[in-house]
Amino acid sequence: MPHELVPHSTLARRPSSSWPYFERSSHNNAISALRRAFAFGYCDHPEQRDPAASLQSARIGKKDRPAIDPFSIQDAEILIAALHRDWGEAQGNYDEFRFFTGLRPSEQIALVVSDYDAAHRILSITKARVIGLDKDMTKTGADRRIELCPRAVAIVERQLRLRQRLMRNGLLEHEQLFVSDTGEPIRRLWYPYTRWQRTLHRLAIRYRKPYAARHTSVSWDLMIGRNVLWVARQHGHSVATMLSVYAAWVDGASDADILAIREAMNVARCGGESLRALPRPEKPRLVRPRQADRLLLPPPADRTDRPTAGQSTRRGLGSELGTGSAGTRDKPLKDKENSWRRGWAAAILAAGPSGPALRAVQSRSRRFCRTRLSHGTWARIPPRCLAQRSAVAAR
Repeated sequence: MPHELVPHSTLARRPSSSWPYFERSSHNNAISALRRAFAFGYCDHPEQRDPAASLQSARIGKKDRPAIDPFSIQDAEILIAALHRDWGEAQGNYDEFRFFTGLRPSEQIALVVSDYDAAHRILSITKARVIGLDKDMTKTGADRRIELCPRAVAIVERQLRLRQRLMRNGLLEHEQLFVSDTGEPIRRLWYPYTRWQRTLHRLAIRYRKPYAARHTSVSWDLMIGRNVLWVARQHGHSVATMLSVYAAWVDGASDADILAIREAMNVARCGGESLRALPRPEKPRLVRPRQADRLLLPPPADRTDRPTAGQSTRRGLGSELGTGSAGTRDKPLKDKENSWRRGWAAAILAAGPSGPALRAVQSRSRRFCRTRLSHGTWARIPPRCLAQRSAVAAR
């Protein structure tokens, strides 16, 4: 039937306030598409009235939206292990990844390999796939870069290895990160949805839709005490949404749950079994000028000449700043001698030789330290300078 012959009475269906939330939401989505189609068709007939322009949407208030129902960490691990067992690595990685990143389903199925920055462990979210159509923008229209926890990094690494195996077998010729068992890109959400549904119905866990994994990720971040602004930026929410929807999960978590969530995020697992902790990449160390000299010195060698039962166990003054001693002294050291001994003891500890080489270092250290200044005072040489010179001489 041509759109010019469709009357308003055929299109009109007043939404009832007794409809469930999801029926009203689906009705509004259909009305939106219908309005745009009729508006485009009536551009050629401006003299006629568009019957779809007066269609009413269902009213959805704040109280009508269902409350979020996140998984506990224990239930999530059971579900992840079951998905790996039932459907294999491709499906298991897909569902496990959503728990520890909180991506929207339309964002996750649109990811490509180049979105993952392995050096900085960051994932770029710049596009989405809705009803099989690729869009160059996300739901909110704003791109974001999310930081991956060690668990999420391990999942991506496993998925990349799976892609390489599929490519060697000639089953994969695209850049999509998450794929089906046969290497095909995931075009529609019903494919992972039906598998999630069948596995969760089989378990003794309260059923939730796959979108609950996103709510779970946000709730976990808030439960372990992460900054609200960081969580909002990580998941593409506004701060108002974070405080209004997820405020109940900021407090009230038990210490055991917080510890379990932290452990799950920082430990790599495969199918619910712990593998290993992933170290964080090392950051460049800033060295102060006074620390640079000490970093250039060789590390102290293990001392093999330990004192026997008949020997003195007094500590050298070059260690622990010369503040402690295990034995007793016959006569306290004077300030000048104390300063001198600190110098050559530090040199010996830095060089670390034994036997004749030890005596040679002691002799050079004494000659180096006994530098007279005016009025017959002894000069206190900085230990780092003395240790450098003594170490070079010992070679």
